Amino acid sequence: MAIGEAGPGSVRRGPQPKRLEETMRVRLGRECVYVPSCRFGLYVALRHWCPPGGRVLMSPVNDDVIFFVVLAAGLRPVQAPLNPLDASIDIEAVPEETWGSVSAVLTTNLYGNPDPAPRLRRKCDELGIPLFEDAAHAIGSRVGDRPVGAWGEASAFSLSKHVGAKAGGMLSLADPGLRDAVEKTCAGLLVPRRASSELAYAVRPFAEATVRGLRLRRAAWAAIRLLGLADREEIRMPLRPDELAQAERRAPGLEAHHPWVRVDMHDYRQESGLLRLRRIGRKLDRLDDVLDACRAGTELLLSTPWAKPRDPHGTQPLFRVPLFVADRDAAIAALARRGIVVGYLYDPPLDDYAGAEFTDPSPAPEAARWFARHALPVDPLRARTVVEVLERSGAQPVEAPGELSRSRPTPGGLG
Repeated sequence: MAIGEAGPGSVRRGPQPKRLEETMRVRLGRECVYVPSCRFGLYVALRHWCPPGGRVLMSPVNDDVIFFVVLAAGLRPVQAPLNPLDASIDIEAVPEETWGSVSAVLTTNLYGNPDPAPRLRRKCDELGIPLFEDAAHAIGSRVGDRPVGAWGEASAFSLSKHVGAKAGGMLSLADPGLRDAVEKTCAGLLVPRRASSELAYAVRPFAEATVRGLRLRRAAWAAIRLLGLADREEIRMPLRPDELAQAERRAPGLEAHHPWVRVDMHDYRQESGLLRLRRIGRKLDRLDDVLDACRAGTELLLSTPWAKPRDPHGTQPLFRVPLFVADRDAAIAALARRGIVVGYLYDPPLDDYAGAEFTDPSPAPEAARWFARHALPVDPLRARTVVEVLERSGAQPVEAPGELSRSRPTPGGLG
């Protein structure tokens, strides 16, 4: 369990984290431990189950932060072939020699579209390796007969996204007997909360409301960049390969990889203060209302000509719905003119971004490249406006090339 990283400090669990954990425990039917972020929870899970030097099968269409979390854990990312319509792992396209070499599988559940967890669970059991679920986008999504996050040895959730708290996460455990060990490791990896960070978190909603009300988005972003607070100018953060190679020699450990892992969330490993925990709790209490609204928006988006075929296992994804447009840049520009910012783009795929020095490339990369190039992730809560903009702009749908869109088992399938 993160050997050499867990400090001697005691584990302090106040009533507020326990309330959050109980709420998620009821949702998932398994043990939950509050963590300050999804990425922190994934790091703890990888360090517990995977000895340094292991290889982790993962999706190349994923946040680069998660890629760096895998590297920080002292592990080698191995990029999987994907289903081009939802970016889930294409189990049948993974070579047998790759299956024989990996020591774990990490799902992405991109935008809330579930990876084929039932079949991955069986494959991991056959190989005797752990399955981890990155469920940051997938609160409310289901696969097979369970919620996403209830299939792996461990799963990590973000409370920043659907919950809308812009902080917090949850690490779910299949084995409740590991709870004490996980809490101890988390305590050893956390850094003390800073008053300045807590104050910034307290005033952020009011500042954002002011920016929206005064239509100052461009000015606000310009100020953020001027102050050096913007971590990336492009979709992917700068790789800085020479520095990353030096950090690799110091893995496992968060310190060496901190400049990459912290991007977009500098307090990812900071203890949560009471105000932060209370706000997360209030937001979590309203999650079902948010998910209901997301389902209505997802239904609308899935009925459009830009959507992939409907998943027969239910209305999902609920975080973002990937629409497929021929000219994504033009669609993004049209939406920006209506004040809608398109985020959560993951282009290029991680193997093209990082190269063979830092990851094993996918043996069949074209599906990931096609998805990364064409998918337009749409917030279902803005569904009606987005559909109106795309219709008026004349956006044309694009279909996956024939060799990529061959019939595949659906992600939720049990076969």
